Amino acid sequence: MTLVQGKLSRNAVKEIQSICQSYGNDKGELINILHKAQDFCGYLPPDVQEVIAEELDIPVSTVYGVVTFYSLFVMEPRGKHHISICTGTACFVKGAMDVMDEFKLLLGIDLGETTPDGKFSMDSLRCIGACGLAPVVMVGDKIYGRVTPDDVINILDDYKDK
Repeated sequence: MTLVQGKLSRNAVKEIQSICQSYGNDKGELINILHKAQDFCGYLPPDVQEVIAEELDIPVSTVYGVVTFYSLFVMEPRGKHHISICTGTACFVKGAMDVMDEFKLLLGIDLGETTPDGKFSMDSLRCIGACGLAPVVMVGDKIYGRVTPDDVINILDDYKDK
């Protein structure tokens, strides 16, 4: 996505409009449209939400409400490799907080932050449904199970040159 002085480029606006049109500008497809728009843009800043609202003929507040309700949508850019640490009951009991602390230490960031080089960002989530593998860490779409603090350096090394 290209921003021009805080605004979307003409090409970005056209692409977002095209995404909306591919779903027939149907407000019932808002979540699918938001997914595609986030795939295209990397995140859903207010300018993107405004274009979607206009195309679907719905209030921007409706789009914003959906974006802020679902944790999979983000309004700030994420790192190239986004790390999600499960803190659901099984993961918590099996040491997720120690794993999280190790990521924080090695990356020098806290939850919701991105490394200065833009390579990694990190958050926690409640459950990914892989309780038998607790504690669980996701990097992008890849799931790491039975993670210990000692495993964290190896997980990060997997993405060192990517």
